[in-house]
Amino acid sequence: MRYDLVIFDNDGVLVDSEPISNRLLAAYLTELGHPTSYEDSIRDYMGSAMHRIHDLVRERTGRRLPEEFDDVFHGRVFAAFERELEPVPGAVGVLEKLAADGAPYCVASSGSHERIRVGHRKTGLDRWFEDGRIFSSQDVGRGKPAPDLFLHAARQMGVPAEKCVVIEDSPLGVQAAVAAGMDVYGFTAMTPAAKLAGATQLFSDMGELADLLV
Repeated sequence: MRYDLVIFDNDGVLVDSEPISNRLLAAYLTELGHPTSYEDSIRDYMGSAMHRIHDLVRERTGRRLPEEFDDVFHGRVFAAFERELEPVPGAVGVLEKLAADGAPYCVASSGSHERIRVGHRKTGLDRWFEDGRIFSSQDVGRGKPAPDLFLHAARQMGVPAEKCVVIEDSPLGVQAAVAAGMDVYGFTAMTPAAKLAGATQLFSDMGELADLLV
């Protein structure tokens, strides 16, 4: 393989959670008096850490989201995950191939550790991700588009940034990977290719990824 470490985003790359979480986020923000469509949520918040949602709402409206916002939102998301969440088609095959080849990989997500683990348990992906392979924006001061999370993951895995490739499906994630000095493969299953400008390579089928990394 041409890289020493594959860093996966989680939501939308490994687990098909973006439609679920953005539907619920749009509904909750609207409920709180911040009218938001599903398309608005995808455009403004996909790939971001929770603090960015708070920051954008306050910047645009001058109002703070309630203190219980994160807990209520995560409660709704986790309940929906138990009913609906599936792996991204092709993700299992990619992980099987990397594991069989002994290729180092990890996940670095804007989501909380709890969110990552809930999703992995529901979809069965937890078999490929022990604790040492899981990194969250909770581990660093700034989430994407800052490079901090990807740089933290690379340090913890003992691999120089220039030897890493990031698998991302959000503009914020692509920006973060580029800022970290890493190659980034943009997954266009849900995001138009034009919005992932700056990616080293674009692909639309997760089943293709293992061959692209060779």
